[in-house]
Amino acid sequence: MPHVMDAAARLAALGCCRLAPGLTDAEFAQVEAAYGFTFADDHRAFLAAALPLDDDRGHGWPDWRDGDPAELRRMLDWPVEGVLFDVEHNVMWDPAWGPRPHTVHERLAVAAKHLSDVPQLVPVYAHRYLPAGRGASGHPVLSVYQTDIIYYGVDLSDYIHQEFGGPGLDRSDPAWNPVATVPFWRDFLQPPFGR
Repeated sequence: MPHVMDAAARLAALGCCRLAPGLTDAEFAQVEAAYGFTFADDHRAFLAAALPLDDDRGHGWPDWRDGDPAELRRMLDWPVEGVLFDVEHNVMWDPAWGPRPHTVHERLAVAAKHLSDVPQLVPVYAHRYLPAGRGASGHPVLSVYQTDIIYYGVDLSDYIHQEFGGPGLDRSDPAWNPVATVPFWRDFLQPPFGR
């Protein structure tokens, strides 16, 4: 996965965070067992090359080695919690869930039931996510803030450029054409949810 090595090298060259030695196979197994997901192949390769860590100024990179388990769980739950927030406080309702119930309590119960089956998103940095799942790679990085979901990188390498700078494609370049493939979450990037 050359683009993943490019992403790790870009991050190192930019000097925008501390880089610790990458996660070992045993550490990946421990994290995946503790939190009930598997990293996508490119995300795994990226974290095996180097583990990005926050400096004293920021709170964005998940510390999969020594991080606070409650904070890691919060980051993992953030996408679904954001959808539930919009179900409760806004007009968000997925037509695939059936008729919209009349009470907030009923809407939250139905939404939570359906959301328990959506693909897991795994934090890359802050509220930037990749889908979980071994055997998968090349997904765009998504910025997820409630149901305001946008592309933030064609892949991990492009994401590093978009978030932190360095050489890469500008979003106005016709070659910058991310296509989300992960079910449910991709629906927010196209009508009726997306812009």
